[in-house]
Amino acid sequence: MPKVLLVADSAWVRNDVHAALGTPDYEVADHADPATAVAAVARYEPDVVVVDLQVQSMGGMAITRAIRDAAAVGAGEDVPVVMLLDRRADAFLAGRAGAAAWLAKPFGATELRAALAAAAAAAEDRR
Repeated sequence: MPKVLLVADSAWVRNDVHAALGTPDYEVADHADPATAVAAVARYEPDVVVVDLQVQSMGGMAITRAIRDAAAVGAGEDVPVVMLLDRRADAFLAGRAGAAAWLAKPFGATELRAALAAAAAAAEDRR
């Protein structure tokens, strides 16, 4: 069962992710504070992190970059990130930030699960 850490402060985003992954196949934990996202990754040890593009005062790009940077210097887990975008045009930026996969909101359960699978495959390819 994949462990998913969701970094989002918007109730509707959290609800949509939980609805999409609300099966016994996934374990989802919520985290709303972008400043402590890297520490939450270390504490929760997820298989994948789902990051909303807009989280409080720190954007999803910066959160993703912080997770990637921590892993690069050995200060955090090398966990794939799936970014939830406000518009498809942000896909380039998501890739530059180090997201393994992304999708635009609103999304369906099948789309989110496919993005999680793509992120897991990308992580395996890096290893």
